[in-house]
Amino acid sequence: MSSKQVSSNTLLQEKLVLNPFDVNDDQMLEKIYMTHYHCVEKYDVGSLHSIASKVIDHSIEIAHSIKNGEQNEQVREEKDTLISCPRFPTLKRISCQMICTGRGEQYAHQTTMLILEQLREYSWDAKAVIALAAFALEYGKFWQLVPIPRDKLGKSLAELNGLHSIMENMQQLDHFNNLVKKVMEVVKCITHWKKLITGDYNVKDVPALTDTLHEIPVLAYWTIITLVTCTSHIDFLGDKGYRYDLSKFDYKLDYILKNFKEHQDKCNTQIERIKDYSKRKDIINNSTETDIVKYLEALIIPVDPQDPRPVVYNVLAQKEAGIGVFKNKYVLLFISGTDNIDYETQLLISIDVKLREEPKEVEGYRKEDFSILWIPIVSVWDEEQRKKVENISEVGWYVVKEFKFKTGIDLIKEVFNYKGNPIILLISPQGKVENHDAKQIISTWGIEGFPFRTSDHIRLTQQWNWFWTEIKNLSSTIRELINRDCYIFIYGGTNSKWIENFSSAVEKLKNSGTFSLVETTIESYKLGSESPKNVPRFWITIDNMLASRKRIKKGDAEVEDSTTREIKNLLSLKQDPNGWAILTKGSHVKLLGFGDAMLRTVMDLEIWKEKLDHEVSFDVAFKDYYEKCEFKSVPKKCEHREFANYPTDILAHLPCPNKKCGHEMGVASVKYKCCHGLETGDIA
Repeated sequence: MSSKQVSSNTLLQEKLVLNPFDVNDDQMLEKIYMTHYHCVEKYDVGSLHSIASKVIDHSIEIAHSIKNGEQNEQVREEKDTLISCPRFPTLKRISCQMICTGRGEQYAHQTTMLILEQLREYSWDAKAVIALAAFALEYGKFWQLVPIPRDKLGKSLAELNGLHSIMENMQQLDHFNNLVKKVMEVVKCITHWKKLITGDYNVKDVPALTDTLHEIPVLAYWTIITLVTCTSHIDFLGDKGYRYDLSKFDYKLDYILKNFKEHQDKCNTQIERIKDYSKRKDIINNSTETDIVKYLEALIIPVDPQDPRPVVYNVLAQKEAGIGVFKNKYVLLFISGTDNIDYETQLLISIDVKLREEPKEVEGYRKEDFSILWIPIVSVWDEEQRKKVENISEVGWYVVKEFKFKTGIDLIKEVFNYKGNPIILLISPQGKVENHDAKQIISTWGIEGFPFRTSDHIRLTQQWNWFWTEIKNLSSTIRELINRDCYIFIYGGTNSKWIENFSSAVEKLKNSGTFSLVETTIESYKLGSESPKNVPRFWITIDNMLASRKRIKKGDAEVEDSTTREIKNLLSLKQDPNGWAILTKGSHVKLLGFGDAMLRTVMDLEIWKEKLDHEVSFDVAFKDYYEKCEFKSVPKKCEHREFANYPTDILAHLPCPNKKCGHEMGVASVKYKCCHGLETGDIA
């Protein structure tokens, strides 16, 4: 006898004597997997499963009606289903092997292993479904003959199958059918698993699938061996002396089904999270069908009650608020950790204060329609992290406390490309991100960047190009200072005393030792310091710019663009009898200032510098104090401004420079006179 034959006989003996109930699932998995090859057979498992299930369901219905003494009704005809499955001889051969299996778990195991080897090239779900179909083939035929037919052939077939005594064994049949139903439930689980594993989800997306991968072969084995056992007893169902305990299989199926369903529930939970994530992402990316409330709900509010529900907190009012408070609002969405965010929080504090100040409307945007929402993201919410959030108080914004919603955090990381560094976004009432980097415009322009759109940064950057083009032509010094991105006081005027005082005050400010950081380096440049002849040339050029500006039509009205307004402001500033000064940060103009108020602000450094201790930038602190000084120093009388040789339609809407007046100046020939609150005496 060859070694191959010896090995084959040994394997056969092992199959013959092995009792599957004496082997644990891990040991059984090793034996089962030896019969499985790479799946190459492709066919419609779903259709075969559907037909086999219908046969079994109808058979059980017949059993139920007979037990209750009911007349069995003809099952309604259903449309034939064309399927691609193992050829009938294969199915019949397997059903014959099953029905011819001897009593005993060892024999059932032997037949099961033979079936697995025959189906070695089929997928695990296909193996289970084919076995179910083979069982249905015999079980359906059996119950088709149970209601004793009236024709001679039917009666003879019923007698041959021993069905004359079926009514005497209905209790045993109930136990049998209950086990069949349980097997069908297991097969349904296996086919459902196959849809998951071959669908749009993989092990990376659904980690729980890893556990089911190892359980499916064992689950398929116990499905087939149970079907083998049931099939082998079909011929004895009509025997009134038939008694066989199937409880072992019942308990085993209960056990493996319970474990598998636990893993399946985990899979379904993870898949539902994926679907939920996808749905929320669609809401965030599709602003045409959402609004700001739905947008924020998709980002921070979980549906699953097991997920911790965050609290939206009104910091200023010291109370909770619902998401509905943001309806019809523009939201500055601040996303960050709780460490190293002093710069960003101070930026937002300054913006928060300015949003509640006049003017209330800028270019159709109302400041009261803007809210700030902070979503702090930390790995663990402990007492230290909670205190960091609570320490930011007395501000008019909202904060999401203890944000732990994993789906929301993942969305923030993917959609907003959040990697730990603080970001500020502007989101419209329609749920559209209008600026993915509002931090840039806020840090550069402060409240002047309102309403903080991407276009506002472009507008503010470009609206002073005309100024820098001309002033760079005057001096190489100013070009160098701009490239250094430092703070620059550009100043001038006809009052030599004011020029001297301002120059000295700026030098004193620079040497005060208050500004130690590179970003607060302060320099100054007197217009015409290199060549006094350049001054009138500069102003003549600016005058000509204004004359060449064209008004923009908006509907039936004509309006000025921002560049025209800035040119007018600069020309108006130039006529201050004391002097004028412009504060810039690199090429970004921060403030146009009248002489007395600018000088007073520079000299009063000791009064307002304490604001710098709160991480407020130099230009913000300077401008805040300047506005107070300007309010006090500007004369109560309205001012006159005279411009020569300008067409009246260009200067038709020049406002009175006195901010306390606020009215437009009227045109009198080529002179502007504010016609409101005018008292005796003109102020040049």
